[in-house]
Amino acid sequence: MVRVLGQDHPHTLTARGHLARWRGEAGDAAGAATAFAELLADCERVLGPDHPRTLRARGSVAWWRGEAGDAAGAATAFAELLEHTLRVLGPDHPQTLIARNNLAWWRGEAGDAVGAATATAEVLEHMVRVLGPDHPHTLAVRSNLAHWQEKAKEAGVY
Repeated sequence: MVRVLGQDHPHTLTARGHLARWRGEAGDAAGAATAFAELLADCERVLGPDHPRTLRARGSVAWWRGEAGDAAGAATAFAELLEHTLRVLGPDHPQTLIARNNLAWWRGEAGDAVGAATATAEVLEHMVRVLGPDHPHTLAVRSNLAHWQEKAKEAGVY
C-alpha cells in the first residue's frame, strides 16, 4: 500500500492502524502501543492534532499502553485525551464519552476502584442522557460500572 499510495495517504494510515490493533489483539500489546505511537506522530503531521483519526490514534496509544502493563500511564494519557476531545468535540460527543469511560477504567486498573466506580457512574449518567439507555456504548459502561462497584466492595469501601 505504501508503494502505491504513499506513506501519508489516508488509506495507508488506516491500514497501519488496523495492523497495529491486530498486533495487540495477537498478544503483542507493547508492539501495538509502539506502532500506534508511530502512527500518531504521522497522523499529527499529516492530518493535524484535532483530526478524528488523530484523536483515535491517541486513544489507541493510551489503551495499548495500559494493556502492556502501564495502567497509570494509560490513565494519564486518557486524561490528556479527554482534555483534547472536550476542546475539539465537546462534552456530548461519543468520542469524549468513550475517553471519559476509558480514563475511569484505567484509573481503576491503576488501583483506584472507588474512583473508577464514581467516574463510571458519572459517565453512565451522561451517556444515558446523550445516547439513551439502550445504546451499545451505554450498555458497555453500565457493565463497567458493575465491575468497578464489585471491585470497590471487595476492597471494603463501596
